[in-house]
Amino acid sequence: MGWFWAEQEEKPTPRVRPGPPPNHPTSRSPPPSCPMHKSTPSDFSGGSSSGSDVTSNNDINHLNLMFSSLPQSRTPGQRTNLPTERETSSIPRGDSGLWEYPSPQQMYNAMRRKGYDDTPEDAVESMVAVHNFLNEGAWGEIVVWERRFGGGREGFPRLVRFQGKSREMTPKARMFQVLGRVYPEKFGGPPPFDRHDWYVLRQGGREVRYVIDYYSAPPEPTGEPVFYLDVRPAIDRPSAILERAMVWGGDLWERASGADVRRAAAEKAKRDSS
Repeated sequence: MGWFWAEQEEKPTPRVRPGPPPNHPTSRSPPPSCPMHKSTPSDFSGGSSSGSDVTSNNDINHLNLMFSSLPQSRTPGQRTNLPTERETSSIPRGDSGLWEYPSPQQMYNAMRRKGYDDTPEDAVESMVAVHNFLNEGAWGEIVVWERRFGGGREGFPRLVRFQGKSREMTPKARMFQVLGRVYPEKFGGPPPFDRHDWYVLRQGGREVRYVIDYYSAPPEPTGEPVFYLDVRPAIDRPSAILERAMVWGGDLWERASGADVRRAAAEKAKRDSS
């Protein structure tokens, strides 16, 4: 899955907001040492990294385009003891059970294997925590869509597979980049720092694809990193156009009626009182 982290001495709880603000892309990008600033191949096939391993198609799990085998052993030269416990997600697998996240040690091994030899060992646990947090937030947004348009039956939706496509900008993100050049005050800003495609199984065996753009935003005054997830069905089927139009129309009405402002004020008051 994707690699996300915020470089901080302490580990404030990150916040996920359901979508970019009206003038997104936002003005803050991940730290320069974040791997998402580098060219990260999603298929890992047919090439070698600066690490010691050469990756072939046989090394890849094609459900998630990750390495099929991620060892829990320390990498040669590693100085920090990293946890090997894996966290179970809340995301149902396509067949049965739940997806599991890699342990910090597995994450570090995977990054070294991909050639990120400058990854700070003491940042890996924070990286894993934010990585897991963002995936849970993305799944929560997908569930909202599916409850409205997919039936929301018990046991569904389920995540069949997913792909990281950080080098393939979505048409929507590309459009905002063009608008940013024309209207920089309203739409200016960096592009999403990552993109994922998630393939979701609905009841009855129908598979639908969701597109997720990941944006960074300025941190909260208390230091929590903030991320915006723009989650929506991919327009690869006629019904997805209708679904997105219905949600867009509802969002437009909320803004016109001031409901979004009232909700934001209520959330701020709740945070301030806690």
